Amino acid sequence: MRRLPLTVIVPLLAGLLGSGCTRDLYQQRAETMKDHVEAFYKHLRADRVSAAILENEQIEGMAAQMEEGILRRQNQLAASDIDRDWMQVKAARETAAENWLALAKYLVLKKRYDQARGTYQRVLATYAEARYRTYAEQAKAGLRDLDLILAPAKGS
Repeated sequence: MRRLPLTVIVPLLAGLLGSGCTRDLYQQRAETMKDHVEAFYKHLRADRVSAAILENEQIEGMAAQMEEGILRRQNQLAASDIDRDWMQVKAARETAAENWLALAKYLVLKKRYDQARGTYQRVLATYAEARYRTYAEQAKAGLRDLDLILAPAKGS
């Protein structure tokens, strides 16, 4: 299975460059997200799909919680803190999207096509914003691939 991609690690590390308590907060968030990602893939390797889903939902929850905090405190934070917070929100959302796509591919390999279809559809519904276009395109391609896989079975 995949490890945390560099596109996620680099923004997280950049977020850790703060100082004092702020640095500790960013480091704590990064470590928590890393723990969830590792648990996600550990659960997949053990075919514990429900547990993997819960881990990924934790990552999405972290992103939502961070975003809510930013919006609530926006006028109280320095611009650099807001930027670092948004970088972590972005990293968490992108990580979760990548995990959903990995889960869908895993489900296809396990021939659990209905679950894979639902997972791809979840990506399309959750990551519909233009900034997540790459993930939506991958989900659409996954759905097309599923249709190809299932096409012969429909004709039988």
